[in-house]
Amino acid sequence: MQEILKSFLEIEISDQEYYDGIISFIYSYNIRCGEYECNQFVVKKMDELNFIVFEEYQIDNKREIHQSFSISKHKLIKTINNYAKKQGYIQRDFN
Repeated sequence: MQEILKSFLEIEISDQEYYDGIISFIYSYNIRCGEYECNQFVVKKMDELNFIVFEEYQIDNKREIHQSFSISKHKLIKTINNYAKKQGYIQRDFN
């Protein structure tokens, strides 16, 4: 999980705009379940408190998922915000 999480952060939290979009999706109470398609990864909201993050590939026009991890909302927000802070991005709090 640590390798894919590190890869997710490096690829998807690569500028303020990407951070803002992902963190807004995670915090949103209006979206009970759904997917946020990033550049290479997808953040899937299972319900208000649980998420699955995975790399999505298109092979022969078919969706393939090779690695994924599940994570709680609190831990995902904390991990993303810690990484964003190190990058010097403005922290968002939608509570």
